[in-house]
Amino acid sequence: MRLDPRTPVLVGSGQVTARANPDRPLVDRSEPVGLMAEAVRRAAADCGPGGAGDRLLARAQSLRVVLPVSWRYANPGLLVTDALRIDPAEQILSTIGGNTPQTLVAQTALAIGVGQLDVAVVTGGESLFTLRAARRHQDRPVLPWTNQPAGTAAPDPFGSDRSPSTEVEQARGLDRPTTVFPLFENALRAASGATVAEHQVRISELWARFSAVAQDNPHAWSPVGYDGETIRTVGAANPMVTFPYPKLMCANDHVDQGAGLILCSADAAASAGVPRERWVFPVGAADAHDHWFLTHRMDLASSPAIAAAGRRALHLAGAGIDDVALLDLYSCAPAAVQLAASALGVDPMDPARPPTVTGGLTFAGAPAGNYVTHAIATMAGRLRQQPESTGLVTGLGGYATRHAAGVWSASPPTRGFRWESAQPDVDALPQRAPASDHDGDVTVETYTVVHDRQGEPQRAVLALLTDDGRRAWGTATDADTLRSLVTDEGCGRSARLHADGRTDIRDTGRTNASDTT
Repeated sequence: MRLDPRTPVLVGSGQVTARANPDRPLVDRSEPVGLMAEAVRRAAADCGPGGAGDRLLARAQSLRVVLPVSWRYANPGLLVTDALRIDPAEQILSTIGGNTPQTLVAQTALAIGVGQLDVAVVTGGESLFTLRAARRHQDRPVLPWTNQPAGTAAPDPFGSDRSPSTEVEQARGLDRPTTVFPLFENALRAASGATVAEHQVRISELWARFSAVAQDNPHAWSPVGYDGETIRTVGAANPMVTFPYPKLMCANDHVDQGAGLILCSADAAASAGVPRERWVFPVGAADAHDHWFLTHRMDLASSPAIAAAGRRALHLAGAGIDDVALLDLYSCAPAAVQLAASALGVDPMDPARPPTVTGGLTFAGAPAGNYVTHAIATMAGRLRQQPESTGLVTGLGGYATRHAAGVWSASPPTRGFRWESAQPDVDALPQRAPASDHDGDVTVETYTVVHDRQGEPQRAVLALLTDDGRRAWGTATDADTLRSLVTDEGCGRSARLHADGRTDIRDTGRTNASDTT
């Protein structure tokens, strides 16, 4: 097949993992833009011998940065280009979101395909480990990280900063992922009919699969193998964070990591001398978001947007899920993996097809919004090793809100790279009405129990359904209620919701919350 010279191709990927080193002073560790620059240098070296990557960097027209949260720069792209001694005309800075790298790469590939770009670089980096270590250090060392002067040229923006929650949701405690994803997890457990104990075994064994992959990943922050029993056993080293997740089921963002990708047209890759066996192709991609606010979603145990984006990306790639040999399902929490696996028709426990190529955000590392850049870099390496295979990478942003799916291959797409939004499929679906002012009887749909730093239960956050199927949010702090919710099934219990959000759970009997609709 004659390859269209405008075909977008990933030719270089680089990763940096600067693990803890007690012999190196914190002030000597790299800041985020330093990790980005080093990752891009490694991506250039990954293009093959003879300086092919350097020739491509010299031609780079766009540097696209995933927003770092560990340090606020006016325009991090300018600092990276200065460090690399390149001069792209465009610097782009994204908003935060775990879906962002795949979405950014897809839009870069589209621009290459239509001739708007020949060579582009995508990168991101975080130094959250160093930042937090400095804050905890008895001497409080001042990190000599870069502050760009007033008047620094602003980057071009990419993405949306829309809040993931309503004012009512935030007032009831839905203010961070560690509170929200356990709501999905407990809803998934209730839908499966498993007991609390049975489900803890199930998700801990799933997470042990991720740990096993991280053990063989040279770029993983924690390349240590854990068995399921260790992951689910709560103790001093593994305290309960937000039920049902102990520490070893939570994303680990205490990392210093960077990743970089070099994308270009097939013509530019050939002209630079990148060996053909190093080319990896984006084939099909799609994006969609679920009903934006949790209040409006019909249930909290599924994701129509993952299903729509995954289905569309595979269709555009001319593939089915059974054609995909390599997966990386976004894994900020076990619920995220289960939502994606169910939506895509994947068995996450299939011994022949692990659900991750990196080890996931608990073990490989969770550098804020940049994890998927690492996933794509790792996927590219795996596809070079298995050139007959197809890979699928998913990204997730917000409260399982924004979803991106990308199909990758070492073989060029027969119809060129294609991207579409699957949003119309999701927008057509029904939504729940809010019951923010409800004062009366409700049924517990799902819930979580937030624990303090000592691992003691502190408060419950509850998703509640009224008799007419509207959704409300409540809280509970009664000690006996909290103890009951972490040992017995809370979904399906009847309760009384007060106007201020206080919730009195009345019984311990289990009913099916969906019956109330």
